[in-house]
Amino acid sequence: MEQGKILIAEDEESLRLVLKKALEDEGYWVQTCASGELARKALNETPFDASLVDIRLPDVNGLTLLKEAKEAGIDTAMILMTAQNTMRNAIEAMKHGAFDYITKPFDLEEVLVLVQRAMESRRLSRAFQELKQEVKKRFEPGVNMIGVSLPMQKVYKTIGQVVNTDATILLQGESGTGKELVAKTIHYNSPRWNQPFIVLHCAAVPRDLLESELFGHEKGSFTGALERRLGKFELAAGGTLFLDEVGDIPLELQTKLLRVIQDQEFSRVGGSETMKANIRILAASNQDLERAVKEKRFRQDLYFRLKVIPIYLPPLRERRGDIPLLVNYFIDKINREMGTHISGVSPEALNLLEEQSWPGNVRELENTLIRAAVLSPGPILFPKDLSLQPNQGSVPTEYNRLSLEEMLHHKLEDYFQRTQGVDVDNLYALVVERVERPLIELTLKKTRGNQIKAAQILGINRNTLRKKIAQLRMSAKKENG
Repeated sequence: MEQGKILIAEDEESLRLVLKKALEDEGYWVQTCASGELARKALNETPFDASLVDIRLPDVNGLTLLKEAKEAGIDTAMILMTAQNTMRNAIEAMKHGAFDYITKPFDLEEVLVLVQRAMESRRLSRAFQELKQEVKKRFEPGVNMIGVSLPMQKVYKTIGQVVNTDATILLQGESGTGKELVAKTIHYNSPRWNQPFIVLHCAAVPRDLLESELFGHEKGSFTGALERRLGKFELAAGGTLFLDEVGDIPLELQTKLLRVIQDQEFSRVGGSETMKANIRILAASNQDLERAVKEKRFRQDLYFRLKVIPIYLPPLRERRGDIPLLVNYFIDKINREMGTHISGVSPEALNLLEEQSWPGNVRELENTLIRAAVLSPGPILFPKDLSLQPNQGSVPTEYNRLSLEEMLHHKLEDYFQRTQGVDVDNLYALVVERVERPLIELTLKKTRGNQIKAAQILGINRNTLRKKIAQLRMSAKKENG
């Protein structure tokens, strides 16, 4: 069985033949070249796992072949063979990506061990590349991030624009909208994908321990510090640090965090050593940080430092069209992970799921489906399996005291804060449509689908109502009774 393909580029015929026979006896497929030009041609035509190249070929220098191979993306573990007086060149070659070098005269056993190491390195490298592709597939938008609605398309577009940069990103949205999933998607599609992705849930750490969690501490720096501890900044070196619920960081610690972001340096609590913070910071909050700035609960300069690239994750109620896709995705996931055998949901159950306001967003939807799948007596989920009421929790408590005009004003103000008015050139039509749809839906529901009565209540012509129903693609079936 062939162990791999090896190229030998050596102008000394006797050494070339000896190396060829020794490697073939070990099961390798071997091609030999007596010149650099022939070696160059062979490297471009055949995918060699490893290449033994003399550094002093008669026509082309081995260092030149090495550099050319790296620039052309030729994936071979190149081992340079060198005489004693060219050792300096060989060491220099290591900087250009040579796998190793070996000094003449050498023992054949030494060569075989080195080639075996090169082949093992290749196997590990290939496995690593396969892992990279698997991780990327897992965190591609549309794999774990489900949705085709316009708000989600905007999220995908922004992710694509920022993954190859080190720009600080602020993820904003309600709890359960998938902020950590977006952060992982950004990290695992970035050049830092093979470095650590470290998460710190700021709200879950006691305030007096948060500084140590971030920056680490030295032994004896405070009561209970029995040994040195590395903080999240140190653990995330070279990778990404995701600060979830960043709005819960105390003001006094915000100052130090700002300084670290600005200077890219930090020290452990109780320590004097200064370390470089070679990390990318992604932050998230379900709070209105702009309001927190106005109320002096969050530093304005830190807010602007974190919000270099803002990404707003819409609540589930703002992308109800994605619910059928999410339901199918979660049912497949639940069946795999929990051994259930749910094949789908009834149309009535799907309608009920689409009507909910989902204050817990995607997380709440998943938990609802898990509960229903585990307890369901059959393969189809019906409304009774979901333990939901129509329009359950449709109006947040804080809105109960507001007038309709105040609620609209609040939502529009929130919209402008999130989007800053960008990427919208038909805002009037967009807002009118968002108000028209629920208004007409609820009126038709009240009249049990009677369009004549609905038009009277709305104060519009029946033909106008029909046009609106068609434009908004609404169902308008008249109910019996």
